[in-house]
Amino acid sequence: MILHPHFDVNEQGHLTIGGADALALANTFGTPAYILDETVIRENCRAYLHAAKTHFGADALPLYASKALSFTGIYRIVAEEGLGIDCVSGGELYTAQNARFPAERIYFHGNNKTDADLCQALEMGVGTIVVDGDEELEALHALASARGLAQKILLRITPGIDPHTHRAVVTGNVDSKFGNAIATGQALAITKKALSLSGVRLAGFHCHIGSQIFEIDPFRDAAHMMLRFIADVKAATGFEATELNLGGGLGVRYTEEDREIDYAAAIAAIAEIVRAGARSAGIAMPRVILEPGRSLVAAAGATLYTVGSVKEIPGFRNYVSVDGGMPDNPRYALYQSRYTALIADRAGEKKDYIATVAGRCCESGDLIGEGMPLQKPRRGDILAVLCTGAYNYSMASNYNRLPRPPVILVRDGKARVAVRRETFADLVDLDITE
Repeated sequence: MILHPHFDVNEQGHLTIGGADALALANTFGTPAYILDETVIRENCRAYLHAAKTHFGADALPLYASKALSFTGIYRIVAEEGLGIDCVSGGELYTAQNARFPAERIYFHGNNKTDADLCQALEMGVGTIVVDGDEELEALHALASARGLAQKILLRITPGIDPHTHRAVVTGNVDSKFGNAIATGQALAITKKALSLSGVRLAGFHCHIGSQIFEIDPFRDAAHMMLRFIADVKAATGFEATELNLGGGLGVRYTEEDREIDYAAAIAAIAEIVRAGARSAGIAMPRVILEPGRSLVAAAGATLYTVGSVKEIPGFRNYVSVDGGMPDNPRYALYQSRYTALIADRAGEKKDYIATVAGRCCESGDLIGEGMPLQKPRRGDILAVLCTGAYNYSMASNYNRLPRPPVILVRDGKARVAVRRETFADLVDLDITE
Protein backbone atom coordinates (compact mmCIF):
# COMPACT_ATOMS: atom_id res chain seq x y z
CA MET A 1 0.00 0.00 0.00
CA ILE A 2 1.19 3.50 -0.88
CA LEU A 3 -0.67 6.22 1.08
CA HIS A 4 -4.09 4.59 0.46
CA PRO A 5 -5.03 0.90 0.03
CA HIS A 6 -5.92 1.17 -3.66
CA PHE A 7 -2.39 2.34 -4.55
CA ASP A 8 -0.08 -0.66 -4.52
CA VAL A 9 2.92 -2.29 -6.22
CA ASN A 10 2.66 -5.39 -8.40
CA GLU A 11 5.18 -8.17 -9.07
CA GLN A 12 6.80 -6.10 -11.84
CA GLY A 13 7.43 -3.28 -9.36
CA HIS A 14 4.87 -1.06 -11.09
CA LEU A 15 2.36 1.17 -9.36
CA THR A 16 -1.18 -0.19 -9.48
CA ILE A 17 -4.34 1.90 -9.17
CA GLY A 18 -7.43 -0.05 -8.23
CA GLY A 19 -5.67 -3.20 -9.38
CA ALA A 20 -4.70 -1.79 -12.79
CA ASP A 21 -1.05 -1.45 -13.79
CA ALA A 22 -0.20 2.26 -14.14
CA LEU A 23 2.23 1.61 -17.00
CA ALA A 24 -0.41 -0.36 -18.89
CA LEU A 25 -2.87 2.48 -18.34
CA ALA A 26 -0.34 5.01 -19.65
CA ASN A 27 0.41 2.84 -22.69
CA THR A 28 -3.29 2.38 -23.47
CA PHE A 29 -4.63 5.88 -22.82
CA GLY A 30 -1.53 8.08 -23.12
CA THR A 31 -0.36 10.80 -20.75
CA PRO A 32 -1.25 13.01 -19.06
CA ALA A 33 -4.29 11.08 -17.89
CA TYR A 34 -6.54 11.28 -14.86
CA ILE A 35 -7.17 7.83 -13.38
CA LEU A 36 -10.05 7.30 -10.94
CA ASP A 37 -10.75 4.19 -8.89
CA GLU A 38 -14.53 3.95 -9.20
CA THR A 39 -14.76 1.41 -6.39
CA VAL A 40 -13.23 3.89 -3.93
CA ILE A 41 -15.73 6.58 -4.91
CA ARG A 42 -18.64 4.19 -4.47
CA GLU A 43 -17.33 2.94 -1.12
CA ASN A 44 -16.91 6.52 0.12
CA CYS A 45 -20.46 7.39 -0.96
CA ARG A 46 -21.82 4.36 0.88
CA ALA A 47 -19.81 5.12 4.01
CA TYR A 48 -21.10 8.71 4.15
CA LEU A 49 -24.70 7.68 3.48
CA HIS A 50 -24.64 4.92 6.11
CA ALA A 51 -22.97 7.13 8.74
CA ALA A 52 -25.30 10.07 8.09
CA LYS A 53 -28.46 7.97 8.36
CA THR A 54 -27.15 6.03 11.37
CA HIS A 55 -26.14 9.07 13.40
CA PHE A 56 -28.40 11.87 12.16
CA GLY A 57 -31.52 9.89 11.29
CA ALA A 58 -33.15 8.23 8.31
CA ASP A 59 -33.91 11.56 6.60
CA ALA A 60 -30.27 12.73 6.63
CA LEU A 61 -28.74 13.20 3.19
CA PRO A 62 -25.13 13.63 2.07
CA LEU A 63 -24.76 15.73 -1.07
CA TYR A 64 -21.81 15.29 -3.38
CA ALA A 65 -20.23 18.74 -3.76
CA SER A 66 -19.68 18.33 -7.47
CA LYS A 67 -17.42 21.32 -7.96
CA ALA A 68 -14.70 18.92 -6.80
CA LEU A 69 -15.09 16.77 -9.92
CA SER A 70 -17.86 17.24 -12.45
CA PHE A 71 -18.58 15.08 -15.49
CA THR A 72 -21.59 13.07 -16.58
CA GLY A 73 -20.29 9.75 -15.27
CA ILE A 74 -19.67 10.97 -11.73
CA TYR A 75 -23.28 12.15 -11.40
CA ARG A 76 -24.47 8.72 -12.52
CA ILE A 77 -22.31 7.03 -9.89
CA VAL A 78 -23.55 9.33 -7.14
CA ALA A 79 -27.18 8.88 -8.20
CA GLU A 80 -26.80 5.10 -8.12
CA GLU A 81 -25.36 5.30 -4.60
CA GLY A 82 -28.35 7.31 -3.32
CA LEU A 83 -26.71 10.67 -2.55
CA GLY A 84 -27.88 14.13 -3.55
CA ILE A 85 -25.66 16.67 -5.27
CA ASP A 86 -24.55 20.24 -4.73
CA CYS A 87 -24.22 22.23 -7.97
CA VAL A 88 -22.78 25.73 -8.22
CA SER A 89 -23.29 26.75 -11.86
CA GLY A 90 -25.50 26.36 -14.87
CA GLY A 91 -22.86 24.10 -16.38
CA GLU A 92 -22.96 21.73 -13.43
CA LEU A 93 -26.76 21.73 -13.53
CA TYR A 94 -26.67 20.93 -17.25
CA THR A 95 -24.20 18.10 -16.72
CA ALA A 96 -26.33 16.65 -13.94
CA GLN A 97 -29.38 16.88 -16.19
CA ASN A 98 -27.41 15.15 -18.95
CA ALA A 99 -26.77 12.33 -16.46
CA ARG A 100 -30.52 12.24 -15.66
CA PHE A 101 -29.80 12.98 -12.03
CA PRO A 102 -33.02 13.27 -9.98
CA ALA A 103 -33.70 17.01 -9.85
CA GLU A 104 -35.37 16.81 -6.45
CA ARG A 105 -32.03 15.73 -4.95
CA ILE A 106 -30.15 18.74 -6.37
CA TYR A 107 -29.15 21.69 -4.17
CA PHE A 108 -28.14 24.74 -6.19
CA HIS A 109 -25.47 26.98 -4.65
CA GLY A 110 -23.50 30.03 -5.76
CA ASN A 111 -22.83 33.55 -4.52
CA ASN A 112 -23.83 35.25 -7.79
CA LYS A 113 -26.54 33.27 -9.55
CA THR A 114 -27.74 35.05 -12.67
CA ASP A 115 -31.39 35.29 -13.64
CA ALA A 116 -30.60 32.74 -16.35
CA ASP A 117 -29.16 30.37 -13.73
CA LEU A 118 -32.28 30.72 -11.57
CA CYS A 119 -34.58 30.18 -14.54
CA GLN A 120 -32.63 27.07 -15.52
CA ALA A 121 -32.93 25.69 -11.98
CA LEU A 122 -36.67 26.41 -11.84
CA GLU A 123 -37.28 24.83 -15.24
CA MET A 124 -35.33 21.73 -14.23
CA GLY A 125 -37.33 21.39 -11.04
CA VAL A 126 -34.28 21.65 -8.79
CA GLY A 127 -35.31 20.59 -5.30
CA THR A 128 -33.57 23.26 -3.22
CA ILE A 129 -31.91 26.56 -4.02
CA VAL A 130 -29.44 27.87 -1.44
CA VAL A 131 -29.95 31.63 -1.54
CA ASP A 132 -26.86 33.74 -0.94
CA GLY A 133 -28.18 37.29 -0.55
CA ASP A 134 -30.99 39.84 -0.73
CA GLU A 135 -30.91 40.55 -4.46
CA GLU A 136 -30.90 36.87 -5.34
CA LEU A 137 -33.79 36.29 -2.95
CA GLU A 138 -35.86 39.03 -4.59
CA ALA A 139 -35.02 37.80 -8.10
CA LEU A 140 -35.89 34.21 -7.25
CA HIS A 141 -39.18 35.29 -5.65
CA ALA A 142 -40.15 37.20 -8.80
CA LEU A 143 -39.14 34.39 -11.19
CA ALA A 144 -40.81 31.67 -9.14
CA SER A 145 -43.97 33.70 -8.59
CA ALA A 146 -44.28 34.29 -12.33
CA ARG A 147 -44.33 30.51 -12.75
CA GLY A 148 -46.81 29.99 -9.94
CA LEU A 149 -44.16 28.33 -7.76
CA ALA A 150 -43.06 28.55 -4.15
CA GLN A 151 -39.46 27.36 -4.50
CA LYS A 152 -37.92 25.55 -1.53
CA ILE A 153 -34.85 27.43 -0.31
CA LEU A 154 -32.17 27.46 2.33
CA LEU A 155 -30.41 30.68 3.28
CA ARG A 156 -26.63 30.67 3.33
CA ILE A 157 -25.37 31.90 6.70
CA THR A 158 -21.82 32.82 7.68
CA PRO A 159 -21.36 31.79 11.31
CA GLY A 160 -18.01 33.56 11.80
CA ILE A 161 -15.79 30.49 12.18
CA ASP A 162 -12.08 30.41 11.28
CA PRO A 163 -11.06 26.77 10.65
CA HIS A 164 -7.34 27.70 10.37
CA THR A 165 -6.95 26.33 6.86
CA HIS A 166 -5.64 28.08 3.74
CA ARG A 167 -7.34 31.47 3.54
CA ALA A 168 -8.33 30.84 -0.10
CA VAL A 169 -10.59 27.96 0.97
CA VAL A 170 -12.07 29.58 4.10
CA THR A 171 -15.73 30.45 3.53
CA GLY A 172 -17.42 30.71 6.91
CA ASN A 173 -15.92 33.86 8.41
CA VAL A 174 -17.78 37.18 8.60
CA ASP A 175 -15.69 38.88 5.91
CA SER A 176 -16.64 36.55 3.07
CA LYS A 177 -18.18 36.85 -0.38
CA PHE A 178 -20.50 34.01 0.66
CA GLY A 179 -23.67 34.26 2.68
CA ASN A 180 -25.12 36.48 5.39
CA ALA A 181 -23.31 37.05 8.67
CA ILE A 182 -25.00 36.35 11.97
CA ALA A 183 -22.81 38.89 13.78
CA THR A 184 -23.90 41.85 11.62
CA GLY A 185 -27.63 41.14 11.85
CA GLN A 186 -27.85 40.45 8.11
CA ALA A 187 -28.69 36.78 8.64
CA LEU A 188 -31.79 37.58 10.70
CA ALA A 189 -32.83 40.36 8.31
CA ILE A 190 -32.75 38.14 5.22
CA THR A 191 -34.59 35.43 7.12
CA LYS A 192 -37.44 37.83 7.90
CA LYS A 193 -37.53 38.92 4.27
CA ALA A 194 -37.65 35.32 3.01
CA LEU A 195 -40.55 34.55 5.33
CA SER A 196 -42.50 37.46 3.83
CA LEU A 197 -42.19 36.35 0.20
CA SER A 198 -44.71 34.01 -1.44
CA GLY A 199 -42.42 32.83 -4.24
CA VAL A 200 -40.07 31.03 -1.87
CA ARG A 201 -40.56 28.50 0.91
CA LEU A 202 -37.87 28.72 3.57
CA ALA A 203 -36.92 25.31 4.95
CA GLY A 204 -33.80 26.21 6.88
CA PHE A 205 -30.20 27.32 6.73
CA HIS A 206 -26.86 26.41 5.23
CA CYS A 207 -23.28 27.07 6.29
CA HIS A 208 -19.90 25.94 5.02
CA ILE A 209 -16.79 26.95 6.92
CA GLY A 210 -14.01 25.89 4.57
CA SER A 211 -12.07 22.98 3.16
CA GLN A 212 -9.31 20.51 4.03
CA ILE A 213 -10.12 20.60 7.76
CA PHE A 214 -8.71 17.84 9.99
CA GLU A 215 -10.13 18.88 13.36
CA ILE A 216 -13.70 18.50 14.65
CA ASP A 217 -13.64 21.69 16.74
CA PRO A 218 -14.48 24.09 13.87
CA PHE A 219 -17.50 21.94 12.94
CA ARG A 220 -18.58 21.86 16.58
CA ASP A 221 -18.35 25.64 16.82
CA ALA A 222 -20.24 26.12 13.55
CA ALA A 223 -23.00 23.71 14.63
CA HIS A 224 -23.43 25.54 17.94
CA MET A 225 -23.61 28.90 16.17
CA MET A 226 -26.16 27.65 13.65
CA LEU A 227 -28.37 25.95 16.24
CA ARG A 228 -28.34 29.06 18.39
CA PHE A 229 -29.27 31.08 15.31
CA ILE A 230 -32.20 28.73 14.59
CA ALA A 231 -33.38 29.26 18.18
CA ASP A 232 -33.00 33.03 17.89
CA VAL A 233 -34.98 33.06 14.63
CA LYS A 234 -37.73 31.02 16.28
CA ALA A 235 -37.88 33.47 19.16
CA ALA A 236 -37.95 36.48 16.83
CA THR A 237 -40.33 35.21 14.15
CA GLY A 238 -41.97 31.97 15.29
CA PHE A 239 -40.34 30.13 12.36
CA GLU A 240 -38.37 27.00 13.30
CA ALA A 241 -36.02 25.63 10.64
CA THR A 242 -36.58 22.01 9.73
CA GLU A 243 -33.36 21.62 7.75
CA LEU A 244 -29.74 22.42 8.59
CA ASN A 245 -27.03 22.02 5.97
CA LEU A 246 -23.62 21.91 7.65
CA GLY A 247 -21.63 21.89 4.42
CA GLY A 248 -18.48 19.84 3.97
CA GLY A 249 -14.77 20.37 4.41
CA LEU A 250 -13.29 17.25 6.03
CA GLY A 251 -9.68 16.86 4.96
CA VAL A 252 -7.95 14.27 2.79
CA ARG A 253 -4.60 12.60 3.27
CA TYR A 254 -2.40 13.80 0.40
CA THR A 255 0.97 12.93 1.97
CA GLU A 256 2.32 10.61 4.65
CA GLU A 257 2.50 13.61 7.01
CA ASP A 258 -1.25 14.22 6.78
CA ARG A 259 -3.57 12.64 9.30
CA GLU A 260 -5.95 9.92 8.19
CA ILE A 261 -9.56 10.78 9.01
CA ASP A 262 -12.19 8.21 9.91
CA TYR A 263 -15.11 9.93 8.19
CA ALA A 264 -17.76 7.74 9.84
CA ALA A 265 -16.34 8.56 13.28
CA ALA A 266 -16.20 12.26 12.39
CA ILE A 267 -19.86 12.20 11.31
CA ALA A 268 -20.79 10.41 14.53
CA ALA A 269 -18.99 13.07 16.57
CA ILE A 270 -20.65 15.92 14.69
CA ALA A 271 -24.06 14.26 15.12
CA GLU A 272 -23.58 14.04 18.87
CA ILE A 273 -22.69 17.74 18.92
CA VAL A 274 -25.79 18.65 16.89
CA ARG A 275 -28.15 16.59 19.04
CA ALA A 276 -26.77 18.09 22.24
CA GLY A 277 -26.82 21.57 20.73
CA ALA A 278 -30.45 21.24 19.63
CA ARG A 279 -31.48 20.14 23.12
CA SER A 280 -29.55 23.01 24.69
CA ALA A 281 -31.10 25.53 22.28
CA GLY A 282 -34.59 24.21 22.93
CA ILE A 283 -35.33 23.32 19.31
CA ALA A 284 -36.29 20.14 17.48
CA MET A 285 -33.53 18.15 15.81
CA PRO A 286 -33.50 19.40 12.21
CA ARG A 287 -32.93 17.26 9.14
CA VAL A 288 -29.18 17.40 8.58
CA ILE A 289 -27.56 17.73 5.17
CA LEU A 290 -23.83 17.22 4.61
CA GLU A 291 -21.81 18.23 1.54
CA PRO A 292 -18.69 16.08 1.09
CA GLY A 293 -16.78 16.71 -2.11
CA ARG A 294 -13.03 16.30 -1.81
CA SER A 295 -13.38 13.49 0.73
CA LEU A 296 -15.44 11.42 -1.73
CA VAL A 297 -13.18 11.68 -4.78
CA ALA A 298 -9.71 13.09 -4.05
CA ALA A 299 -7.98 9.94 -2.85
CA ALA A 300 -9.61 7.88 -5.61
CA GLY A 301 -7.59 9.70 -8.25
CA ALA A 302 -4.08 9.76 -9.63
CA THR A 303 -2.58 11.58 -12.60
CA LEU A 304 -0.08 9.85 -14.86
CA TYR A 305 2.58 11.85 -16.70
CA THR A 306 5.56 11.02 -18.89
CA VAL A 307 8.92 12.38 -17.74
CA GLY A 308 10.59 14.56 -20.35
CA SER A 309 13.74 16.27 -19.13
CA VAL A 310 15.66 15.78 -15.88
CA LYS A 311 17.69 18.89 -15.12
CA GLU A 312 20.18 18.97 -12.23
CA ILE A 313 21.57 22.35 -11.16
CA PRO A 314 24.49 21.74 -8.78
CA GLY A 315 24.11 23.63 -5.53
CA PHE A 316 20.50 24.46 -6.27
CA ARG A 317 17.90 21.86 -7.14
CA ASN A 318 16.80 19.09 -9.48
CA TYR A 319 13.95 19.63 -11.93
CA VAL A 320 11.86 16.80 -13.36
CA SER A 321 9.67 18.08 -16.18
CA VAL A 322 6.53 16.24 -17.22
CA ASP A 323 4.09 16.48 -20.12
CA GLY A 324 1.39 18.16 -18.03
CA GLY A 325 1.46 20.75 -15.27
CA MET A 326 -0.65 23.63 -14.03
CA PRO A 327 -3.26 23.33 -16.81
CA ASP A 328 -4.26 19.90 -15.47
CA ASN A 329 -3.38 20.57 -11.80
CA PRO A 330 -3.33 24.25 -10.76
CA ARG A 331 -3.52 23.56 -7.03
CA TYR A 332 0.18 24.00 -6.27
CA ALA A 333 0.24 27.32 -8.12
CA LEU A 334 -2.91 28.43 -6.28
CA TYR A 335 -2.49 27.01 -2.79
CA GLN A 336 0.98 25.43 -2.60
CA SER A 337 -0.86 22.14 -2.15
CA ARG A 338 1.35 19.19 -1.28
CA TYR A 339 1.15 15.85 -3.08
CA THR A 340 2.76 12.43 -3.06
CA ALA A 341 4.52 11.51 -6.30
CA LEU A 342 6.53 8.51 -7.46
CA ILE A 343 8.01 6.89 -10.53
CA ALA A 344 5.38 4.32 -11.45
CA ASP A 345 7.92 2.13 -13.29
CA ARG A 346 9.86 1.53 -10.06
CA ALA A 347 7.22 2.18 -7.42
CA GLY A 348 8.60 -0.42 -5.02
CA GLU A 349 12.09 1.09 -4.91
CA LYS A 350 13.34 3.55 -2.33
CA LYS A 351 12.75 7.24 -2.97
CA ASP A 352 16.30 8.57 -2.87
CA TYR A 353 16.00 11.56 -5.21
CA ILE A 354 14.60 14.99 -4.31
CA ALA A 355 13.20 17.11 -7.10
CA THR A 356 10.90 19.90 -8.14
CA VAL A 357 8.29 18.44 -10.47
CA ALA A 358 7.70 21.01 -13.18
CA GLY A 359 5.14 21.27 -15.93
CA ARG A 360 5.65 22.07 -19.59
CA CYS A 361 4.12 25.56 -19.68
CA CYS A 362 6.01 28.76 -20.37
CA GLU A 363 5.45 29.90 -16.79
CA SER A 364 7.99 29.75 -13.97
CA GLY A 365 5.21 29.01 -11.50
CA ASP A 366 4.13 25.93 -13.45
CA LEU A 367 5.03 23.44 -10.74
CA ILE A 368 3.30 20.40 -9.30
CA GLY A 369 5.50 20.33 -6.23
CA GLU A 370 8.88 21.22 -4.76
CA GLY A 371 11.18 19.06 -2.66
CA MET A 372 9.32 15.93 -3.71
CA PRO A 373 10.95 12.56 -2.91
CA LEU A 374 11.06 10.29 -5.97
CA GLN A 375 12.81 7.24 -7.29
CA LYS A 376 15.56 8.54 -9.60
CA PRO A 377 13.75 9.51 -12.80
CA ARG A 378 14.71 9.01 -16.42
CA ARG A 379 13.30 10.41 -19.64
CA GLY A 380 10.32 8.30 -20.66
CA ASP A 381 9.42 7.16 -17.14
CA ILE A 382 5.82 7.37 -15.99
CA LEU A 383 5.46 9.73 -13.04
CA ALA A 384 2.32 9.37 -10.91
CA VAL A 385 0.89 12.07 -8.68
CA LEU A 386 -1.54 10.59 -6.16
CA CYS A 387 -4.84 11.89 -4.77
CA THR A 388 -5.72 14.10 -7.72
CA GLY A 389 -9.40 13.18 -7.90
CA ALA A 390 -10.59 16.54 -6.57
CA TYR A 391 -10.03 20.00 -8.05
CA ASN A 392 -7.76 18.80 -10.84
CA TYR A 393 -10.00 17.94 -13.80
CA SER A 394 -12.65 20.38 -12.54
CA MET A 395 -10.12 23.26 -12.46
CA ALA A 396 -8.22 22.28 -15.61
CA SER A 397 -7.56 24.84 -18.33
CA ASN A 398 -6.15 25.08 -21.84
CA TYR A 399 -3.30 27.41 -20.86
CA ASN A 400 -0.60 27.41 -23.54
CA ARG A 401 -3.28 25.83 -25.73
CA LEU A 402 -2.81 22.41 -24.18
CA PRO A 403 -5.64 19.89 -24.54
CA ARG A 404 -7.12 18.61 -21.29
CA PRO A 405 -6.39 14.99 -20.32
CA PRO A 406 -8.94 12.19 -20.38
CA VAL A 407 -10.68 10.80 -17.31
CA ILE A 408 -10.28 7.04 -17.01
CA LEU A 409 -12.42 5.04 -14.58
CA VAL A 410 -10.93 1.85 -13.18
CA ARG A 411 -13.12 -0.79 -11.55
CA ASP A 412 -11.94 -4.25 -10.50
CA GLY A 413 -8.77 -3.75 -12.51
CA LYS A 414 -10.59 -2.89 -15.74
CA ALA A 415 -10.43 0.58 -17.26
CA ARG A 416 -12.80 2.61 -19.42
CA VAL A 417 -12.84 6.15 -20.76
CA ALA A 418 -15.30 8.43 -18.93
CA VAL A 419 -14.14 11.69 -20.56
CA ARG A 420 -12.16 11.50 -23.78
CA ARG A 421 -8.90 13.38 -24.28
CA GLU A 422 -9.28 16.77 -25.88
CA THR A 423 -7.71 17.20 -29.30
CA PHE A 424 -6.15 20.14 -31.07
CA ALA A 425 -9.32 20.24 -33.17
CA ASP A 426 -11.36 20.69 -29.99
CA LEU A 427 -9.20 23.70 -29.11
CA VAL A 428 -10.18 25.56 -32.27
CA ASP A 429 -13.75 24.26 -32.50
CA LEU A 430 -15.26 27.47 -31.11
CA ASP A 431 -12.97 29.81 -33.06
CA ILE A 432 -14.59 31.92 -35.77
CA THR A 433 -12.28 31.89 -38.82
CA GLU A 434 -14.31 33.92 -41.31
